[in-house]
Amino acid sequence: MKNTFKIIAVCCSLFFIAAKAQERPNIVFVLTDDQSYNLLHCTGNEIVETPNIDKLAKEGVLFTNAHVSSAICTPSRISILLGQYERKHGVNFNSGTSVSDKAWEKSYPMVMRKAGYHTGWIGKNHAPVGQGGYESGLMEKSFDYWYAGHGHLGFYPKNRHKIFNDAIAFTQPEIINEGVDDFLDPNARKLKGAIKFLEDRPANKPFMLSINFNLPHSASTSTMKMKPTDDALYRTKYRDIDIPLPDNYIAKKDIKTPKLPADLLRAEDRQAGYNYSDTPEGFKERYIRQLEAMTGIDRLVGNLRKKLKDLKIDKETIIIFTSDHGLFMGEQGLGGKALCYEKTTHVPIIVLDPKAKRKARGIQSDALVQTIDIAPTMLAIAGIEIPKEMQGKDISSLIKGGKKDVRDFVYTENLWSTHFGNPKCEAVQDKEWKYIRYYKNTTRSATQEIKTAKAMRIPVNKMLYAVHDPDIAYYKHLAESSLQGEQPVYEELYNLKEDPNELHNLINNKEHSAILNKLKAAWKIEITKARGTGNPSVYRYTNDSHPNGGH
Repeated sequence: MKNTFKIIAVCCSLFFIAAKAQERPNIVFVLTDDQSYNLLHCTGNEIVETPNIDKLAKEGVLFTNAHVSSAICTPSRISILLGQYERKHGVNFNSGTSVSDKAWEKSYPMVMRKAGYHTGWIGKNHAPVGQGGYESGLMEKSFDYWYAGHGHLGFYPKNRHKIFNDAIAFTQPEIINEGVDDFLDPNARKLKGAIKFLEDRPANKPFMLSINFNLPHSASTSTMKMKPTDDALYRTKYRDIDIPLPDNYIAKKDIKTPKLPADLLRAEDRQAGYNYSDTPEGFKERYIRQLEAMTGIDRLVGNLRKKLKDLKIDKETIIIFTSDHGLFMGEQGLGGKALCYEKTTHVPIIVLDPKAKRKARGIQSDALVQTIDIAPTMLAIAGIEIPKEMQGKDISSLIKGGKKDVRDFVYTENLWSTHFGNPKCEAVQDKEWKYIRYYKNTTRSATQEIKTAKAMRIPVNKMLYAVHDPDIAYYKHLAESSLQGEQPVYEELYNLKEDPNELHNLINNKEHSAILNKLKAAWKIEITKARGTGNPSVYRYTNDSHPNGGH
């Protein structure tokens, strides 16, 4: 009899655990690449067709005042994973570092997996993690389902990553869609390339799926070939309409006075991949490709929601959508990213909670939120304790329709100051004003390096993209010098309410001195908080330590 009671007790306990697991929502997190805020119909773009993402916003919450913390791929994506500012995590293209095992243990995928979530990662990974970065194998082992490539995917991912070779499709959104189906649906076609710890997703466990695009990134859209085998979407869409130039567009030949001083932002050293922004023709062709890519991404979102509904799990699945940063395409004569202007830091964040009350649906919130808030928010929604290492805010109350702000100021930064000409800069802003500070640009010149490489018959990419041990020290200087008293050589002040495109620098307008002093004081507080305490938890990851490390 005692054994019978024990068996009953164990069965009840297991049933309770399973029931609790089912109470926790599934979460799908969709991350795009280089997507500026205004590349959706629901954020004001009258050309692009994104009906499925628009529906997410209509049925959920659209954060209209959301910002990244660093406007360049790798540090932004690591900031999202760890819920930390770059100045805290210490990893960028120019840092000579990778995320340590210890730091990675506190990332949202690891924390959620340990808490009982079935986890998946599909698409692009641009975060070097573990000893040896992309070659460590740590990312692949960190998920129950892995179907991704390190670095860029290109529009035709099979050309770069053999993991995708078994896919039926050839184009990026459609290959990623096959991975999504394989992860979610036990009856879907099994992809031989996918790395799985279980053949099928357990029905009794909540899941956390990260979908990562390398679109509408300009490097990927540049590889679009309009092949006869491509979907008509990628061959003809948007090509029969008049594409207007963006507001405040200035062709390279028409620039009279550069937006920033020429010795601060060295435009001649900019990466050649952004040269399309120099001419109206170059802009229009690349913009059409971006629009096509966004509609392809939107189609995947529609397919995702249909699949969730067909599997009868749509009511238990929260969907989060955002981008890693935005992009200049000739506005004010600028091209590229890695600056602190709205065009590069302002992104949409959309959250759909199917169980949200009616008052929390179709909301547009102007709360100051950041992409570093996504990790702690997902953990809070899942009922998981947020690691003390995370610096982002839990914004779940805003998702439920709450009105209380989670922060008074947004802090953004660029530490990717390299031979490609971008200066180190930092910014702090509230809902009306933004203050930006720039520091002396002491980097080498990419133009001169290219000339030297060609003269000495050195591979140009090796000259430009190799990272060596001394770069670790220089990056550390970039991260620490502002807090050690380095003074800015140029400053900007913008009234975002009256001048959202940041055309009129009011830094020398004495009537705004009180606002400027307030923002300077806020900058000091916010940068100190962003830096945190202790050294970044990183490994050495350079071409000296790992010559074949896939940097």
